[in-house]
Amino acid sequence: MPLANAWRSGAGSWTAERRKEFANDLTRPQLLAVSAATNRAKGDQGPEDWQPPAKGYRCTYATAWTNVKSTYQLTVTEAEKRKLTEMLETCS
Repeated sequence: MPLANAWRSGAGSWTAERRKEFANDLTRPQLLAVSAATNRAKGDQGPEDWQPPAKGYRCTYATAWTNVKSTYQLTVTEAEKRKLTEMLETCS
C-alpha cells in the first residue's frame, strides 16, 4: 500500500510513531519489488484504479491490501471495496 494512499485513508491523523510503525512493518509489508514500469503504472492508486497485471496474483494482492487496511484501521471507499471483493472472489 502506497504511503500516500494510507495518508488519504486516515494515516494523516496518526502520530509520528504510528506512521513510522506502518512504514517499517515487515509483518504486513506494503511495498513489493516490481518492475519500474509496473511501479510507474501503479503510482499511489488503490485497487479500484489499478490491479496487478498478473491476474493470478490479484487474490494475494487484495488479501494483503485488506489486511493492512484492517490492521491499521484505515478507511475504504465504496469503489475500493467493490474491486477488492471482486479480486478476493478469485481466491480458491
